[in-house]
Amino acid sequence: MNYIVLDMEWNQPWPGSPSARKPLPVHIRGEIIQIGAVRILEDRTIADEFQVLIRPKFFRRLNRRVSKLTGIKESLLMKEGIPFPEAIEQFRAWCGEDAVFLIWGFDDIGILRENLQLFGIQDQWVSRWYNAQMIFNAQTGSDSSQKALKTAMEAFGIEATRPAHDALGDAYHTAQICARMDLARGTEEYGSALKSHVEGFHGAELPGCLERKVFYDFEDKWAALSAMSGQENLCPVCGRQMLGSRWFSQPGHRYVDLATCATDGKFLIRCRLSEQPDGKVRVSRLTYEGTSDAAQSYMQRVERMEKEGGESRRRRRKKPAEKS
Repeated sequence: MNYIVLDMEWNQPWPGSPSARKPLPVHIRGEIIQIGAVRILEDRTIADEFQVLIRPKFFRRLNRRVSKLTGIKESLLMKEGIPFPEAIEQFRAWCGEDAVFLIWGFDDIGILRENLQLFGIQDQWVSRWYNAQMIFNAQTGSDSSQKALKTAMEAFGIEATRPAHDALGDAYHTAQICARMDLARGTEEYGSALKSHVEGFHGAELPGCLERKVFYDFEDKWAALSAMSGQENLCPVCGRQMLGSRWFSQPGHRYVDLATCATDGKFLIRCRLSEQPDGKVRVSRLTYEGTSDAAQSYMQRVERMEKEGGESRRRRRKKPAEKS
């Protein structure tokens, strides 16, 4: 058995751009432009490496933020990148038949599956995967929150020798961390580590939290958010169904909404969505008092958006000045 430490970089279109508006047969959060991987043997020896640049097919214009973060230029992808199906064929051949994937976080496998489905490539071969963050937490006595790669490197005294936000560089540093852990035990006890992470709700809650719950097995993000604003949107005081207002997205697959109970008033709902190993969506839901700082921040944001929207509508209604 080989452990394949995987990291990827992907491109996303600018909101409102032609690429963002173009419908795709499969929803993807980003189109993969770089794959980096490092093999770890069963004795925890770091072996060979793999990397490939991929020429995007759907989001062809490279997002400036992605380019700045990764250092990848659009011209480089056009010159040295290869089509995604060809890159995957090379990657699968390099991985071999008995591969177990290790990633740092929950996103990479989901992104990979979306891209495979988009190109009509079967994805069963990536079903055996583990988030190395969970193993790190379990074996270092850390709290249940997700740790940055840099944090884990510092904990093990690992010096950065490769560039960050480069697929192979991040995979190499992740492999350095994994080589210092008991991977056999970590994968065997992964269920317990993941349960601890879920019950920890991905980090500390803000003041004013009244209720914490975890929901499982939603087909996609839309089904999850629909349930959170529908049948699962229950008042923490009386248990009656509440009415939602509007979801706002936040970094880290988080969403917030202000819900109202006819009897007990307003409550802020914060949800974090993450992918389960079977590809379905899990929701960590926090309910806050309507008078909490988190709720006040939400209402201030709504007021700002309504004000900006009103000013925009007034500008559109103004007639252009007549030419003399």
